Amino acid sequence: MLGGTFDPVHLGHLRSAVELGEALALDAVHMIPAHVPPHRKAPGISAEHRLAMLEAGIGGTPGLLADDREVRRPGHSYSVDTLASLRQEWGDEARLVMAVGHDAFLGLPDWHQRERLLTLAHIVVIDRPDHEAPLEPLLASLIEGREVDSVASLMAAPAGSLLRLRLPSRMAIAATAVRRRLQQGLSVRYLIPEAVERYIAVHGLYREPGAGVRGLSE
Repeated sequence: MLGGTFDPVHLGHLRSAVELGEALALDAVHMIPAHVPPHRKAPGISAEHRLAMLEAGIGGTPGLLADDREVRRPGHSYSVDTLASLRQEWGDEARLVMAVGHDAFLGLPDWHQRERLLTLAHIVVIDRPDHEAPLEPLLASLIEGREVDSVASLMAAPAGSLLRLRLPSRMAIAATAVRRRLQQGLSVRYLIPEAVERYIAVHGLYREPGAGVRGLSE
């Protein structure tokens, strides 16, 4: 499970998903757009548009799935509910992994039913470039005795452990910066997939009044 707002999905998201699948030898990486994020302001772009952009960005990439279960579910998009749904779908013995960035990991103590998360899945913390911070006591207590240092140790059980993982590419692309460029009519070439760029242009997403669109014909 690799969740997020994907507002819009960019090459950093997609490359991380591919490298996550390779590093952990996963059968599938479910990329799941949040419908109503519980810990941040709701995106200005609808969940349906964000899902469609994700589908366009993934295209036929093996092992990546645009999963619409949070878009279909009413109310806040709590990860614990999504993991419970995935656990029901994959069965009790499947190795389930919830991948989060380091900044999201630091906020784990504020998540809904945080103690239940590790009964449903493992947590893999994806290192982000230039993003380091010490663990607060509540978070340190939450993961005490659960951290492992290898994929083999992680996969020894269906759930319950935590692994820190540094992906090879570590692409430092921020969706906030992509949105800003789109709003200003600046090029986003090589930041988002061309199929996503086309979708945004066709539907007129993110543009400020009077801003042009650069990139598609460059």
